[in-house]
Amino acid sequence: MSQFAWVTLTTNDTYSLGALVLAHSLKRAGTAHQLAVLVTPTVSEAMRDRLKDVYNVVQEVNVLDSQDAANLALLSRPELGVTFTKLHCWRLVQFEKCVFLDADTLVLQNVDELFEREELSAAPDVSWPDCFNSGVFVFRPSLDTFGKITEFAIKNGSFDGGDQGLLNQFFADWATADIKKHLPFVYNVTAYASYCYLPAFKQFRDKIKILHFAGKLKPWLIQFNSETKTAAVSSDYAHAQDLIQLWWNIFCDTVIQSLSSEMAGLAGALSQLQIGVQRTPEQEAYESLMRRQCWESGQIDYSGADSFDNIWKKISQTLDKKPEPETDQTDNDTDTDNDSDNANTLSLNQLIIETAIKLVQHPTEPQRTSDKPQGKPSSRPGLQPVPEPEPDQPPRPSPRTKAATNKLATNAERPASGSVTVSTQHPQPQMRQQPQSQGKAQPQPQPQPQPQASQTAETSSQQHITMQQQPGNSGSSSNKASRQRAVRKFK
Repeated sequence: MSQFAWVTLTTNDTYSLGALVLAHSLKRAGTAHQLAVLVTPTVSEAMRDRLKDVYNVVQEVNVLDSQDAANLALLSRPELGVTFTKLHCWRLVQFEKCVFLDADTLVLQNVDELFEREELSAAPDVSWPDCFNSGVFVFRPSLDTFGKITEFAIKNGSFDGGDQGLLNQFFADWATADIKKHLPFVYNVTAYASYCYLPAFKQFRDKIKILHFAGKLKPWLIQFNSETKTAAVSSDYAHAQDLIQLWWNIFCDTVIQSLSSEMAGLAGALSQLQIGVQRTPEQEAYESLMRRQCWESGQIDYSGADSFDNIWKKISQTLDKKPEPETDQTDNDTDTDNDSDNANTLSLNQLIIETAIKLVQHPTEPQRTSDKPQGKPSSRPGLQPVPEPEPDQPPRPSPRTKAATNKLATNAERPASGSVTVSTQHPQPQMRQQPQSQGKAQPQPQPQPQPQASQTAETSSQQHITMQQQPGNSGSSSNKASRQRAVRKFK
């Protein structure tokens, strides 16, 4: 058996989909070497069984393993946990030499010649060519190297927070030491081609040996139509549409049949799809989930399913859609609520009407006036309204009314007279006029216009008389008219 191995890493069931397709792409390319995969405890047992079908070695790595001295040292730098997981590939000492491949890579041609390279051989990164991309690199497993890298990580960390920054810091002479360790770019071509090398991608695409789906958009997150077996590629990946379709072709031919509902994440959802048949509710739910993930990751198919015409069509259908009829129970509840509201409204209106009638029929007693020279009205709270007399009997004045009448009569007989100010409020409707007492009729002169006083807080239809002494003002006609009006009030 070969002492060389292809190594990859997966941390969950969804990412394991890429690991499965990668393994089959290596086998399709006719590799002669073994396959090994590192898995974390978050990978389910059902997925591990599928990985064992295509990988020669499935080895679990646990970052928080307290039995490992290196892991104990790493606990002081928890942010390096994921980075440290990838470093476990140096512990595969059962192999002489290995090539690490990220799970989101796809092997297009046989690349066994990579095992002729020495550690650390890698291709330049497209964003900064003086650094290598850690998605594909050649290494020699060694516990000594593993210990040195771990110690370096604890002391120095990673300039980008990931394994690529850490490895470029540890193998700092890669860019200048040995040009033989520079792999050609065709061994690690980024699928997302920027404008600067898009023409070169089209020119040399037939020479690409390993395609790397670096970035947020992974091939298993691209919208896929199970009925037509086609992937809906966005405009950003239009140049690599046939290569993305190749990933899905491998998935449909060799992977989807081995998936089960016991798997977590997207792997469990894809297990419910039926390839090559009419779309099912499961397929529609899956496509909806995929489109949402693409939107959230910023990958929007403006020229395809997410074009303006399709978005406007969806909006129009939603607006034109008639609302669904409510259930009988909802109708009954609504009717009950409406009846209750109407009853409450009628009760409130009836209460207002009855209160208004009582105020009209039984007005409150007017405020008493004071005979003090300042003429300020006195307020006596708590006075009860005087009951109306029977129709066939004259009204019987109360003791207070008699006292007020005698006091006014006494003031009227004094030689000094004062001006009388009469403030009249608007009478309320439906008021019964008080019957006048018997007595000698007296002439009633035309009343002089007087200024109207402000209304008091209490509702009343009676007249309020305020006596004010004005020195130096006397007149027989004015005093006589004032006395007559005062007497008429209290008769």
